[in-house]
Amino acid sequence: MKLPKELSNGFLIFLGIAVYFLVLSILGLSNLFYLRLLNVIFIFYGVNRTIQMNTKNGQNDFVSNGVSAMATAVVGVSLSVLGLLIYIYARGGDAFVPLLAESFLFGGDPSVPAYCISLLFEGLASAVIVTLVLMLYTNNKYAVD
Repeated sequence: MKLPKELSNGFLIFLGIAVYFLVLSILGLSNLFYLRLLNVIFIFYGVNRTIQMNTKNGQNDFVSNGVSAMATAVVGVSLSVLGLLIYIYARGGDAFVPLLAESFLFGGDPSVPAYCISLLFEGLASAVIVTLVLMLYTNNKYAVD
């Protein structure tokens, strides 16, 4: 059974982000917030790959491509936050969150669910922005009817 392109590309986003953050953690660079911002590159890659697959299959409708691209980004972000949740609990749960929260702008002492929910909302917001940017970019490539 072949997975839909939204799920497979969303899983590629998850794998890219997971490997990237594990490498940052191994190298001791996970405390540098500007390196954490580069994870948006993986979202751009997965969403762009979905859009290209759609156009290659003759699907040039803006709305259906946008829904497909957004689904890809949501799958990738959701899997990444779920992976982070598992990683946090594997590293000690609530005792590990302050180490992560030092490099983000969290006030107080966030719990594991609060930390993951806030990252989910941040990831979904970036997913919407990436989807809109790529959809507008690819929409300009097509000839106007």
